[in-house]
Amino acid sequence: MSREAAIVTLGCKTNQFESAAISQQLQQAGYRMVPFEEGAELVIVNTCTVTAATDSQSRNLIRRARRMNDQARVVVTGCYAQVDAESLANLPGVALVVGNQEKEDFLKQLTDLDNKQGQIAVGDIRHSDQARPMALTSFEQRSRAFVQIQNGCDAFCSYCIIPYARGRSRSVAVVEVVKQVQVLTEAGHAEVVLTGIHIGNYGQDLIPAATLLDLLKEIKGKTAVQRLRLGSLEPTEISVELREYVAAADWICPHYHIPLQAGDDVTLQQMNRHYSTDFFAELVEDIHSRQPQAAIGLDLIVGFPGESAASFERSFAFVKSLPITHLHVFPYSRRSGTPAADMPDQVPGGVAKQRAARLRRLADEKQEDFARSFIGRMLDIVVEGGSSEGMSKGLSQNYLPVYLPAGQAAVGERTKVRIIGMKGGRLLGEALED
Repeated sequence: MSREAAIVTLGCKTNQFESAAISQQLQQAGYRMVPFEEGAELVIVNTCTVTAATDSQSRNLIRRARRMNDQARVVVTGCYAQVDAESLANLPGVALVVGNQEKEDFLKQLTDLDNKQGQIAVGDIRHSDQARPMALTSFEQRSRAFVQIQNGCDAFCSYCIIPYARGRSRSVAVVEVVKQVQVLTEAGHAEVVLTGIHIGNYGQDLIPAATLLDLLKEIKGKTAVQRLRLGSLEPTEISVELREYVAAADWICPHYHIPLQAGDDVTLQQMNRHYSTDFFAELVEDIHSRQPQAAIGLDLIVGFPGESAASFERSFAFVKSLPITHLHVFPYSRRSGTPAADMPDQVPGGVAKQRAARLRRLADEKQEDFARSFIGRMLDIVVEGGSSEGMSKGLSQNYLPVYLPAGQAAVGERTKVRIIGMKGGRLLGEALED
């Protein structure tokens, strides 16, 4: 009889990719994967530490795992595990804490586990100088597959703990990425998403050096990928050449995820972000002029130390002026060990939440306006799953959720739909016959 294991994942697509790879390793070792709610004998919590809220969520998940099965062995990994292993190891029920580098040999860490509680397998990731890809043959029950092309970050923004949790930027060799894309394409995944912590910096550490654009050309020339989506790209790394290539490539999704973080120049300098609002506006306007149908999403932090009411209003007005389609808004979270944690004029949490709420209302308006512009038009979607209302949900190339009657297209299928209306904030579509 197989043993049972569950994985619960917080945070970014890199974590989602790594959880899928761990799941595959466990299944090959004879484990049966079950939902977290079933109270498995082995529970892996793959954590995030971007904010204090995600730290709290991770601790709550550990406690829940033990409430559902008081005999469960809980293994904690991910970025929170990397930066604060000791405190996690001391939580009741935690058998093992595994670092981000060590999760690449997850089965070995599990094999070495004995009956003692609170063991730690976390090395100094700052000394890691090579990206070792975790191979995957498929993503279970997913229409989209992720491919990790890079890990770590060299930016050291003043608010961010991730370079300490993920180490320096390290790229996966071009040949390995191409091979992984082809394997997942042959497994039937209609869309591949390139993921990493700092993918715009891809290839700078390779010998010979490469670029993200070089990688895209290799993928196009050597795989049969139908649809490819790019992860988050820093604004200074979206070159004119890259914009031109993506705009001309119908197989690359017209979807840009760009961290802005603040729409005020003084705040950007304090954040150690190396661009101005003028530069950013020119970038977004250029992308929009080349691809008017493209989704352009921004990350924003509100309540950064020293952000006055006036600087927030400048930021709000700046974001409102841009031809963007959606926002990811985060109240600033003080991360011990980062320069911003010791800055004066920390903004009260209640003020940051109020500012975040205003920006989220703006985000809802922009998202709805963008979605409505496609009523009566055709979109290419990949069906991701069903819903309780007899509808299937798909995701368009430009990152719009589309709902159509169940049965018109199977999960994982790529299909063309006509957008016939909008209800309750949802785009409604009907599949077109071939």
